[in-house]
Amino acid sequence: MWEILTEALPGTLTLALAAILFATLAGIFLGIVSAVKQNTWMDTSAVFASVIGISAPSFFTGIVLAYVFGFVLTDYTGLHMTGSLYDIDPFAGRILNLRNLVLPAITLGIRPLAIIVQLTRSAMLDVLSQDYIRTAKAKGLRGNVILYKHALRNALNPVITAITGWFAELLAGAFFVEYIFGWKGIGSNRRRAGEI
Repeated sequence: MWEILTEALPGTLTLALAAILFATLAGIFLGIVSAVKQNTWMDTSAVFASVIGISAPSFFTGIVLAYVFGFVLTDYTGLHMTGSLYDIDPFAGRILNLRNLVLPAITLGIRPLAIIVQLTRSAMLDVLSQDYIRTAKAKGLRGNVILYKHALRNALNPVITAITGWFAELLAGAFFVEYIFGWKGIGSNRRRAGEI
């Protein structure tokens, strides 16, 4: 039992880390854009996409992404429907294949990405309306300096709290994603563990 767990856990941890990294970087970026471009088509699109991302279940999103990018468009994307972090070559042995991580990580990261977009947008809008931001503008500071040095630093506190909480949920929710993409992790070894 313990051997199965130690063999499978690195795959699940890798998938969860890649998913939270994708969700964090893309979510903060889209949240900033949405707040800065408030009430434009960019804002509306980001909010609409995040609502869909929150409501779509992971297993459905995984099936759609696997079919579209791993089957229909595989000649263009170079991605496959299934695959593990390592490919086995009869001559070279285990070969690292990060390409197989792309679709499972995006699938697992879509829901936290949607939440991070909403949180970042809300926090940025709140911070940008504060008096010290207006003072910085009155002093003639450049927009990028105000945005990244003053506003973003204070807006990220609730976002970072949410990210740490989401990581534990990603570990628990990786089961369906691992099953859909044939990813070697705890979910794919659960049946074997039950048989022992």
